[in-house]
Amino acid sequence: MDRRKKREKTTVTKPSTVDAPLPPKISPSEAFIVTLSSVLGLGLAFYVANSGFSIDLVTDPSRTIFFIWYLRAVGRGLLAVPIGALLNCLGAIALGAPVTFQFLPKTVNWSLMMSLFTTVPASCVLGSSWAHWKRIFAQTQPNGSVEYLICLPAHGAVIGGWFGAWPMPLDWERPWQEWPICVSYGAIGGYMVGLVASCVFVLARARSQHVKQT
Repeated sequence: MDRRKKREKTTVTKPSTVDAPLPPKISPSEAFIVTLSSVLGLGLAFYVANSGFSIDLVTDPSRTIFFIWYLRAVGRGLLAVPIGALLNCLGAIALGAPVTFQFLPKTVNWSLMMSLFTTVPASCVLGSSWAHWKRIFAQTQPNGSVEYLICLPAHGAVIGGWFGAWPMPLDWERPWQEWPICVSYGAIGGYMVGLVASCVFVLARARSQHVKQT
C-alpha cells in the first residue's frame, strides 16, 4: 500500500508539459549546400547590380541593397520579409538611424535586406512557434544543425551591422561612411562569417557523432 501511495504521489507531482516539436535534422552535405547557395545568392546580387546596372554600395546604396534582398527573397518566406523589415527598421531608428525623407529609401531597403538575413530563414523553418523563436534569438540556445544554420548567420548579421556603424560618426569624410553603406558592409560580412561558422559547426558535430557511434 505504501508503494502504491508513493507512485500516485510521484505521478501527481509531475507537471504535464507538452514539448514543442523538434526541428528537422540536416546532414552535413545539406548544410554545405545551404551555405553555398546563400553565398552564391549574395554574389549574384552584387554581380547583377555591378555589371547590369553599374552601381555598388558606394555609388547607389539604395538600389544595390534592393538587389541583395530582392534576389534572395524570391520564393523564400515573402510574408516574413515586411514583418522582419519593420522590426529591423524600428531597431535601426531606435539606435540612431536617420528618419528624414532623404534617407527613407535607403533605410527601407536596408531593413528588407536585414530581414532576409535574420527573420526569413527562421520563419521558413520555425513558423509561428514562439518557444523556438525565444530560445534561438532571445536565449541563444539553438538545438540541432538546422537551428545553428539559422542562429549564427542572423546573430552575425546584427553584430556585423553594429560594428559597421562605428565609422559613421568619425570625421573622415569618406563616401562609404554615409548611412547605410558601412552598416550594410558590416552586416553582410557578419552574415558571411556566421554562415561559415554554422557550416563548420555542423560538419564538426556530424564528425563527433560519427566517432561516438564507431
